Amino acid sequence: MSRREPVPAPPPPGGVLWSLAGDIRMLLALPAALTMQVAHPAVGAGVDEHSVFRTDPWGRGERSLRSLQLWVYGGEQAVEEGRRLRELHKTIQGTDATGRRYHALTPAYYAWVHATGYPVYAHAQQYIGRPFTDAQHRKLYAEWLQVGRILGINDRDMPGTIEEFWPYYRKVLADEIRSNVVVEELLATDVSVPAPDRGPLPLRLLLRALWPVLLPPFARFRRFVTIGFMPPDAREAIGLEWTDAQERKLRRLGRVVRVVGPVLPERLRYLPLARRARAEFRRSADGRGAPAAAPPGAGVEPSALGSARTGA
Repeated sequence: MSRREPVPAPPPPGGVLWSLAGDIRMLLALPAALTMQVAHPAVGAGVDEHSVFRTDPWGRGERSLRSLQLWVYGGEQAVEEGRRLRELHKTIQGTDATGRRYHALTPAYYAWVHATGYPVYAHAQQYIGRPFTDAQHRKLYAEWLQVGRILGINDRDMPGTIEEFWPYYRKVLADEIRSNVVVEELLATDVSVPAPDRGPLPLRLLLRALWPVLLPPFARFRRFVTIGFMPPDAREAIGLEWTDAQERKLRRLGRVVRVVGPVLPERLRYLPLARRARAEFRRSADGRGAPAAAPPGAGVEPSALGSARTGA
């Protein structure tokens, strides 16, 4: 009689990811993770040849964001979403720019796509939230491994601890990561991007009318936050310049976001799926007489940078 593999569980309600993944502030950091992913030759080739990011950027972004939210807040749907993604990637294969054959589900490539999330979350949190303590870094990484299991990533394909993660991460940066046509397009300020086609009709019509004026500053801002919220060692691997003046500007932006974000009402601070899941968790906790968990970074001094963040 064959043994059945245990069904992977999503990250726990009230954990670090529970407060982090659905916070609208983290939308600023997601382009950095995407750019790091496609800077891998195999991933970049797959996106270049098979993705609709050029023709349907807003729909592609919306679907990716909903998928990420399901991994953390979806409950039983999280596992189904992981299966759906693996099925979607089964036919994605080809030859990358180095002449190497690739398949989207090759463990090393699939794991890298997932792995980029942890260093980007950790780096961005220093600017737009309270930097994590060493214990919070470890909890975040453990929860990110749980998400990986939902996506079908075997434990043997991801480093099991933070201490193992950083050498793996640096080796991929040194051996694989480089600029390519997809990276250049994601960072370009002169590439045509269609007006947003999501949201209420009056808003879409307004954006369509104003898009020729709004697109140039939007493209510059997108490039700025993409490079800024990318960890410095990843920037260096890709060959992206980042000046002291840009760093000061990013820190000013971070101070504003850090002040404004926590005072927003829940309905504005969290994405819809996250907001519903958090409300349900609070109701459940109240029914049991248990206290709801504090958000990550609560009580953490802004200067508290744990060694786990850099592997120092």
